[in-house]
Amino acid sequence: MGRTIEILSGKAELCRSIMKALPDWFSEPEVIDASAEAVEDLPVFGYIEADVVTAMIALKPHLPGAVEIALIATRPEYHGQGAGRHLVDAAERFAHESGARLLTVKTLAPRGRDEPQFKATRRFYDRNGFVRAEVFPRLWHEDHPCLFMVKPLARVQPSETAL
Repeated sequence: MGRTIEILSGKAELCRSIMKALPDWFSEPEVIDASAEAVEDLPVFGYIEADVVTAMIALKPHLPGAVEIALIATRPEYHGQGAGRHLVDAAERFAHESGARLLTVKTLAPRGRDEPQFKATRRFYDRNGFVRAEVFPRLWHEDHPCLFMVKPLARVQPSETAL
């Protein structure tokens, strides 16, 4: 059984390491570099098993009402083992403790292609209580429609360890 911790240093390196291991989701080096730079200034939590950070989540507060999941990624060999669910729980705690009432995320909307990895991503959010709120066809790029998802927050109990 793993544990969730707040990551206080080495955020960019961790981000690059995990994103580079997921070429089906993150194939553009400039996206990986921009994400790694961005997470340095955001709250980041990691899920650790056997002293390995198997997954990470970066949060972007839009206070007072919402906190956005700016990035969530799990090393491929740990997919389907619950790390993502634990990180969403950590995001909910963080958002609640910040006074937010919503947790949001943007992901790739269906675009008429066979993309099982993105279908799995949307199912993950569905299973974790997110509601598909709106599609923005050109927010990112005309070939990358954005699906905006929202999760109303229930009361959660704080518990985390800092690294």
